[in-house]
Amino acid sequence: MMMRLLVVLGFVLASGAQAADSMRMAVTTSFHNSGLADVLLPEIEADLDLEVQLLVVGTGQALRLGRAGDVDAILVHSRAAEEAFVADGFATHRREIMYNDFVVIGPAADPAGVADASSAAEALSRIAAAEARFVSRGDDSGTHKKEVSLWESAGGVPAAGWYNEVGAGMGAALNTAVGLGGYILSDRASWLNFGNKGDLSLLYAGDPVLFNQYAYLAVNPEVHGHVKAELSAKLEEWLASTRAGELIDSYQLAGETLFVFNAVTKE
Repeated sequence: MMMRLLVVLGFVLASGAQAADSMRMAVTTSFHNSGLADVLLPEIEADLDLEVQLLVVGTGQALRLGRAGDVDAILVHSRAAEEAFVADGFATHRREIMYNDFVVIGPAADPAGVADASSAAEALSRIAAAEARFVSRGDDSGTHKKEVSLWESAGGVPAAGWYNEVGAGMGAALNTAVGLGGYILSDRASWLNFGNKGDLSLLYAGDPVLFNQYAYLAVNPEVHGHVKAELSAKLEEWLASTRAGELIDSYQLAGETLFVFNAVTKE
């Protein structure tokens, strides 16, 4: 009899406990590889009683998931693609959250001499002139889109044996660059959090064109009625809050800040 009472009591207590709300957000591999997700997600769950399930993909794939209604929100870093997503009605607005920068990584010996370049375009031109091995993510991610725009400024995307497209995320692309002893464009946060640096070093940074803005887009419920619009809005306000800003600005690796909080009002 006592055992039966305990089982019934346990059932009642379990039934009374409410599970946290949950939603799905597509995020870039660079955001995930940076380690910032591991900092923010537990705080979001604690503050909002909200479990955010991440789909870690490149920006292009994240936007495709949003267009298909497979996620409730997106956190990506390619402004032109984001603005097209809004213009096409798949989100009502975009909201900037934080930024860092892109950097050129390469062998410490720097055979192409990119460390002395006066601009990011010149850095890539030097790599092309030296026909030094270069690894491209080749995955339609925000990083890949930026890389392509830089190559176009430098005279065009290469079609040569020394230019290697891997069709993979930031971590896998960096591993390939280490293996080949090649150059690669990375976001600063992923590079700092990357463990297998081998003989590669950060060689070039600082050109304003390498600015890397991350923005949040909630999928439009008028297009996909099943998306969790209230939860997306709740998360957006948290990400744009002072609380999130303190966590983002204080996240460091090796004494370096990986992201800078710059949330703005809705656009």
